[in-house]
Amino acid sequence: MTKARVTVIDIAKAAGVSKSTVSLVLQGSSLVNEATRAKVNAVMRELGYVYNRGAANLRQAGAKSKIIGVVVNDLTNSFFAELAVGVDMVVQSAGFVQFLSNTSESIDRQREVVASMREHGISGLIVSPARATDAADFKPLVAAGIPVVVVVRNLPGAKVSSVVSDNRAGMMSAVKHLAELGHKRIAFLGGFPDTAVFDDRLAGYRSGMEAAGLDYHQELVVSSAPSRAGGGEAIGKAIVLSDKPTAAVCFNDAVAFGVCDGLRARRLEPGSDFAVVGFDDVIEAQAAVPALTTVSVDPQGIGRRGAQLLLKQINAGKAEAETVTTAVRLVVRESCGARRSVKSKQDAE
Repeated sequence: MTKARVTVIDIAKAAGVSKSTVSLVLQGSSLVNEATRAKVNAVMRELGYVYNRGAANLRQAGAKSKIIGVVVNDLTNSFFAELAVGVDMVVQSAGFVQFLSNTSESIDRQREVVASMREHGISGLIVSPARATDAADFKPLVAAGIPVVVVVRNLPGAKVSSVVSDNRAGMMSAVKHLAELGHKRIAFLGGFPDTAVFDDRLAGYRSGMEAAGLDYHQELVVSSAPSRAGGGEAIGKAIVLSDKPTAAVCFNDAVAFGVCDGLRARRLEPGSDFAVVGFDDVIEAQAAVPALTTVSVDPQGIGRRGAQLLLKQINAGKAEAETVTTAVRLVVRESCGARRSVKSKQDAE
């Protein structure tokens, strides 16, 4: 049998106070003395009472919820888990709770979860859009005055705030580094071609190749799912080219890990037989074997910055769009073969 839900009246009777006193305690009112507050709280714990804050908010005319919606496109990628941690650091300290949802790149799922979050009265939304998201998808939220911050993937045409990393500069620095190590056939592996991030990183790759005086070859660009499995698939296609690449810049770290898997499956060692550079610098990058050379974008920092921007708009009571581009830096470790290259030069001298 289902146990009857404990009510405010039950709490009032058990504590020997009025219903209005219990309500004041729930609202955190200073009108209740500490002894009474402690007694009411003790009774609520004993009876297992759960305060329905959402319903209470609906009863208060004009009251705002303390809920932040966070929607990401691929929670299996540790980058987005780190980003969500960054968001939580900021919103929790501000008294908000984060509702996190994963779309798995489904535009239909994204529309469903955003609609559901609106029904629950979210105060604002942080979203890394699924593939094929259209700027019009967020028009209803903008029209309703709900602040929206797009992170990681920019959404051209949407009148919402955004926090993205400097993708072009990051990829250019990765290509420059590999070129300085002596690589001339550098592949670009992974990523979906129908996203703004892919376009930006590919543009950075092309600019980097040009700056290094290297020719751009379309066959060296191999798109795939931005995942570990996608990386394995991409290196499988690149390594069988008649004029094989000797190095690769990868769309993200997940792809880079998959590239390393694919190389080992072919008895090639990352960092020794083939140079690999990732993009993101997730926590696992430093602990990988070999440690992954990658472009650091600080996913937790992006999450914190996105949350700060959202709270600023919520507190201001208006959703004026702002654009933030965060700096990136190349972190050189072992997977690019830099240390081996230095050692070889020393041996030659």
